[in-house]
Parts: sequence; structure tokens; C-alpha cells
Amino acid sequence: MQMQTDFETVTYLLALTDQMRLAQADPALTFPRGDIFDVREAVARIRVEGLFLDEAELDSLRRTLDYTVQLENFLIHLDEQRYPLLRQLPPSGNENQTLQALVRTIDRVLDRYGRLADSASPELARIRREMNNLQGSVGRTLAAILRQAKTDGFVDADAAPTIREGRLVIPIPPGYKRKIGGIVHDESATGKTVYIEPQQVVDANNHIRELEGAERRERVRILQMVTDELRPQTPLILQGQEMLAEVDFLNAKVSLAETLHAIRPELINRPMLDWADARHPVLLLHYAPQGKTVVPLSVRLQPDTNRVLVISGPNAGGKSVCLKTVALLQYMLQCGLLVPVAEQSKAGLFSQLMIDIGDEQSIQDELSTYSSHLRNMKNFLRAADPQTLFLIDEMGTGTEPLIGGAIAEAVLHELVLCGALGIVTTHYTNLKHFAEQTPGVVNGAMLYDRGAMRPLFLLSVGQAGSSFAVEIARQTGLSEQVIRYATDLVGEEHIDYDKQLQDIARDKRYWENKRQQIRLKEKALEERIARYDEQMSGIKQKKRELLEEARQQAEDLLRQSNATIERTIREIKEAKADKERTKEARKKVEALKEKVKTTPKANTKTNAKANADTNAGATAPKVLRDFSELRRLSKTMAKEPETKSNLSVRSTVRQRTLAFERTLDLRGYRADEALEHLIAYMDDALMVGAGEVTILHGTGTGALKQLTRDYLNDLNRQRRKRGMAALDFGDGDVNHGGAGLTIVQL
Repeated sequence: MQMQTDFETVTYLLALTDQMRLAQADPALTFPRGDIFDVREAVARIRVEGLFLDEAELDSLRRTLDYTVQLENFLIHLDEQRYPLLRQLPPSGNENQTLQALVRTIDRVLDRYGRLADSASPELARIRREMNNLQGSVGRTLAAILRQAKTDGFVDADAAPTIREGRLVIPIPPGYKRKIGGIVHDESATGKTVYIEPQQVVDANNHIRELEGAERRERVRILQMVTDELRPQTPLILQGQEMLAEVDFLNAKVSLAETLHAIRPELINRPMLDWADARHPVLLLHYAPQGKTVVPLSVRLQPDTNRVLVISGPNAGGKSVCLKTVALLQYMLQCGLLVPVAEQSKAGLFSQLMIDIGDEQSIQDELSTYSSHLRNMKNFLRAADPQTLFLIDEMGTGTEPLIGGAIAEAVLHELVLCGALGIVTTHYTNLKHFAEQTPGVVNGAMLYDRGAMRPLFLLSVGQAGSSFAVEIARQTGLSEQVIRYATDLVGEEHIDYDKQLQDIARDKRYWENKRQQIRLKEKALEERIARYDEQMSGIKQKKRELLEEARQQAEDLLRQSNATIERTIREIKEAKADKERTKEARKKVEALKEKVKTTPKANTKTNAKANADTNAGATAPKVLRDFSELRRLSKTMAKEPETKSNLSVRSTVRQRTLAFERTLDLRGYRADEALEHLIAYMDDALMVGAGEVTILHGTGTGALKQLTRDYLNDLNRQRRKRGMAALDFGDGDVNHGGAGLTIVQL
């Protein structure tokens, strides 16, 4: 990453970073996460015929290729309107299908733990099957011999088979070594134990060693075969690595932007700077963990109006921080990084940044502080142009104030004439006067609370600032006699000028606060009016809906009434002189009249009530239920299912805790059986909260030990993804099993 000066390049870098930020924040998208390994060296090495990737390298390549495929699929299916640049990151063509084919090729020979699977070839499966059978047979034979030796009192009761020189042996005291026929492979350091390979298993162990050699040869053959299939695609694999690197770098930029609350400001294709609420990124990173905020700065430089800003103010008031904020943010921006500024900010580009900040004195180069500043000024004047941004801290200091201020003013005058844009900080009064009198140059002040005698770290543009030298001297405890003597030396005119600056700064801060309060109240009033307008619109709509509903009900009732009246008249006519039936019909009509009176259309009170409810903002529907539909649920009934469940869980945990043993013996099991026992055992160990457990797998061929370690590593990867602490594990004590044990700290 380096500073760019081309407008199109910076625009592309900023847009690409911003699109990645938006994609990661999009709730409709799930950004793929996976493993990324740097496989460039290994892949480049296999370009040489005869070389091949080992199992670990092949597993790293497989996981990297798998993530590359996922990432490419994700990127190419993004919305073209919202994420056009991200869609262009994957290479075009059929590369994705080729990478998928490579993943399938590797999957044919590796298991989920990254080791060659038995199914990698029929020959490998045969060798391992025969080896497992022999190892099981040897283990059972040794166990029987050891049991008999314990019965006969030849060995200790806690003796167990172990590995010496790659062969399975049993430990026996030297006095009994002739009681058990076999080959002595080793003895302990104290000489109190010898390790014997019984004669009954010598041939089997020899055969196992032969099978191990055959397995190694078959493994090499398989790895060479797979590498030969990968070799033609090494350019494509390396191309995928480049894409992963670019996406990883974009993720780093986005992570920084999220931490800094940074944005992409509007980019202008000319030298200018218009930043609102700019914040120093290092201060943000420093203060964020402490919960503190950084005082923002607003800075504006324009070629046609205010090209140069002269900032004055007290020491430790934030002048240098302001200068460094501008320098660092402009450099970040032209490197393609999002910057911590407000949304309305605009930024231009500069062809060069010229910075003179700090003390660059050098004994070796015989440079004093002032000499180093002058050398920088010489370089500035030689190279500055309208495309330059210069930043000078404490301009003119380091020498006699009168001549130092004069030289500083002369240099600043030349920089203004060449059209460069810049910011300088100073205490010199002549530079403040220069800014007031020169077109294109403006004064700025770092504000200071004279009442509380503390800096506010706020930049105010338009007026020079006071150094508050007298006030600070008085606060530090300098005697009034010394202060009066000093003020007499500089004269009343200078003191009055400094006081006027202080008064102006105080008044400006007062009116700025007033204006801010008015602005906040106006904003709150506008929000309240908008909220009222929205509520009134909803109320009017609800009123219209209620009236329409009432009208519809009235019309429906009227139609029903007409139909009932017509039917009643017909019944009266048909009944003729039947008085009883006539009375019944008249009762129906009278009841219908009463019902019509209570309809919303016929009843003005109902309409008035509807209008009153509407005007009062009653918008929620009323839900009516007969109380006969409700029944009381007792507390016992409500709590009973949860109580039973809790009792069941506690009972299960208590039973498993009581039955749990802190040692798991995997010896004599096949790999799949051992893995099944190991998974169930670790589940129980974690559930009951065992502090430390021992897994006894023996040494043997190392297959059970490798299986155990692979499973524990896989378990730790899963725990880390969930934000959980990893388990610690390692070999047992050399005097108690050593490499034949795995101790797991939970």
C-alpha cells in the first residue's frame, strides 16, 4: 500500500473498500468464512517433476482451494448494481470449475483429519487392514503374556506394554528376563527394568515393520499421483492465492474502517480539502478502549479562497494534533483507506505532501533544530506547486524570535505565491498579522477556557488565537512581580492585543454555543412537527376507514331491512285475517326498526363517538372475547413440565458424574471404534466438568495417538470458532507412560 496521486486509481481503491464494507454489513448476505493458508512456496516447488506435496501441505491446499471456490461463488453472484467492483475480483472463465475439480481430487485421498484415507487406494486399504489385524493380535498376545507374568509374580501389577525401537515390548525386572523368552531391546536408566519382546510376537512384529515400509511406499506413490494431477494447474492455484490476498487485505481495511467509524468522503479531482468532524485515527484507537471521545476538527482549504491556514493558540492546546490529523488522514485517503470524517466531507488529491513536524536535529550531520527546519523550508520552496499540500509545525522557532519570525513570514509569502495549499502553526504575532492582511491566508485558533484554565482542543477558523502566556505563567505559580516585569518589557500594546484576542475567542465561543443550541432546538422542533404530521395523517386515514365501515354496515342493514319488510307484508297478505300471525309479523318489523336506529348511519351519537375516537388518535383495533372462553391455569400446572425437565437433566448429569472415570483406554480398538469411544468420552468429560483426563492409546504404530491428537485439534478448531477456550493437551510424564498417554486439561 502506498500513496496514489491518480484520481481514477484512488476512486477505485476507495470504492472497492466501501463496497466490501457494505457487503459485510448487508443483512441479506452471508460473507463466506474459511481457512486461508499461504501455499505459494509449496505449489511453486512442485513445478519440478518428481517432487510432491506431503499430507499436511495437501490438506492446507485443499482447504484453501475450497475457500477460494466459496469466495468466488459468493463474489460473482453479488448484485451487479450495488457491488460491481467486488464482482470483478474473481478471474473470468472456467477457473472456478477447475478449482472444484482439484478439491474433489484431493478429497479422494484425504480424510477429514487431513491424513491419507484407507480408501485412497485398494493397496493402502489392504496394507492397513492387515497391519491393524496384526497389531491387534500382537496386543492381545502381549496382554496375555503380561497377565501370566503378573500372576507368576515376575512383573509389577501396574506394568503395561510400551514401545522400544518401534516394537511393542513388556517391562520386566532383570532377574526374570529369562523366565520370558524373547529379545531384550532396552533397559531403564537405573537398570532395574528391561524391555523384552516375547518370542511369540517377534515374527508378527517383523511383519508389521515390513507392512509399515510398504505403507510408506504406497503413501508416496499416492501423493506423487495426486501432485501430478495438480501440477498443470499451479498457475491457476497461484492466481487464486492473489485473489485471496486481495480480499484478505480488503477485509483488513474494512476492519480498520469499522473500528474508526470511517467513511468514504466525496472525492474531488483537484487539490482541496473540506473535512467536517475529522478525528485523529491514532487517538481514536487509543481512547476507544477507555470509553473516551476525540474532539473533532473541521478544516477547509480551497485554492481560490483560503489556501493557507495559520493556527495559533496556547501550548498543549492541540495545534500539532490538528496538523498531524490533516497529514495522516490525507495520506490514508490517497492510500485507498476510508477516513474518520463526517458524511458531508469532501476531499481532493495532492501530488505531494510536504511535512515539517518535530525536531530533526542531527549531531552526525551537524544540524541544529533551526538548521533542520531551514533545510526543509529550502526544499519546500524548491518543489512546491499548486498540487502541493504543506504542513509546518511551530514555523520559525529555534532561533532569535525577531529574525526567526521574519524569515518564517518570508517563506510563507513565497509558498502563498506558488499556489500551494497548507497549514502552519505558530506563536509569532507577525504571522498572525500576515494572515489577516494577505488574500488567501486565514487565521485559526485553538480555543482555550480562560475561566477553567484548560484547552478545549477546538479549532475556530477566522480569528487568531492567544498563547495565554501570562495566564499560564500565573497558573504555574510564577510570582506576580515577575509577571508584571515581563508585561512591562513587551509593552501595553502587545498585552492589549493579546487580551483582545482572548476576548474575541471567548465571545465567539459563547455565540457558537448559542447558535449550536438554537440549531439543536430547531432540529428537535422539525422532528416533532414531522412526527405530528405523520400522526395526523394516520388519524385522518383511520377516520375515513371508520366512516366507510359504518356506511357499509348501514347499507347492509338497510338491504336486510327492506327484504324483511317485504317478506313480512307478503306473510300478512297470505294470512289475511289471522290476527296472531299478523301480530308476530308486526313485532318483527318493530324489532327491525329498533335495530336500524342503532346503526352508525342512523345514530348520530355513534358517528360522534367514532369522530371523537378518531380525533383522539385511537387507532388500535378492539379485541372482544367472552369470559366463558377463558379458564384459570394453576401455578402448579404451569411449572410442572419445566420442573420435570430440570429434574431429569440434573439426574442425568449426577449419574454420569458418579460413573465417570478419568482415564480412557483405547488400546486394542480399531481406528473407527477408538474414535467413537473418544468422542463420547470427551462429551462426558466436558459435561461433568472433569479438570484433567488421561487417554491411554499406547505407542505402537502411533495410529491411535495420531487419531487422538487429530480429534483434539479438530475439537479446538470448533471451540475457537464459537469463541471458546482451547483445550491443552500433550504427552504424559516420561515415568508414567510418556508418549503412550495424552493428558488433556479441560
